[in-house]
Amino acid sequence: MNKKLLTVCAMSALLTTMGSCDDKKQSASNPFFTEWTTPYGIPPFDQIKNEHFMPAIQQGMQQHLEEIDVIVNNPEAPTFSNTIEAMDYSGRLLSKTLAVFFNLESAETNDSLQKIAEEISPLLSEHNDKVSMNEKLFDRVKTVYNNRESENLTPEQTRLLTNYYKDFVRSGALLSEDKKEQLKAINKEIGLLTLKYSQNVLAENNSFELIIEDEADLTGLPESVKAAAAEEAKNRGKEGKWVFTL
Repeated sequence: MNKKLLTVCAMSALLTTMGSCDDKKQSASNPFFTEWTTPYGIPPFDQIKNEHFMPAIQQGMQQHLEEIDVIVNNPEAPTFSNTIEAMDYSGRLLSKTLAVFFNLESAETNDSLQKIAEEISPLLSEHNDKVSMNEKLFDRVKTVYNNRESENLTPEQTRLLTNYYKDFVRSGALLSEDKKEQLKAINKEIGLLTLKYSQNVLAENNSFELIIEDEADLTGLPESVKAAAAEEAKNRGKEGKWVFTL
C-alpha cells in the first residue's frame, strides 16, 4: 500500500472514528460499530438484534459518502491508487452490515426484518445512485481508465478498473441530468418491486401445503418422512392425515 492510499485510508478511518464517537452509548451496544474478535471474524449473531441494523446502515451510508468525498476532493491527479483502490476500501461499515442483514433476511426472515428491508430499499437505491452518478467521481475513474496503459497495472488491477468503469457507465454516469433523474426513479421502483416480489414468493411458499389422506399414496417413502408429515398434519389440526410443505 503506497503513501497516497495510506493517506486516503487514514482519512477514512478518521471519519469512521468521528462518526462512531457521536453516540458512545449506541456504539457500545451495537455490534456493527465494534471490531469482531470472533473466530475468522464471523458475525457475532448472538449479540446482533434487529434494532441494530438501521442505525448501522444509516451511519454506514453516511461514512461511505464522506469517504467518497475524500476521493473526489483529492487535489492530486487521479491514479489507480488514489481513486480505484480508495473506492474499493470505502464503505466497509455499510458492506459489513448489509452482508449480515441480507443473509439473515434471506435465510431466517421474520416480520421485523421484512419491515426493515422495505425501509432500507429506497434508501439504498438513492445511496447507490449518489455514488454511481457522482459526476466528479466518474471523471476520476474515467481518467484512470483512459490512462490505464501508463499505470503499469497487474491483470487483476486492470480487471478491477474495467469493472468499475463499466459499472459507472451502466449505472447512468454518461446520461444527461434529466435522464439521470428518470433512471433514479426507475431504480427506486425496481428495488421496491423486487423486494415485494421476493416477499410474495416467500409468503406463497410458506402457505403451501400438500395434504395426503390415503396412506397408500405414500408407498415408497421412508418411515421418517411419513412420520414427519403426520406430525406436521397434527400440528395443523389435520390429525390422521399427512401434510407436506415447501
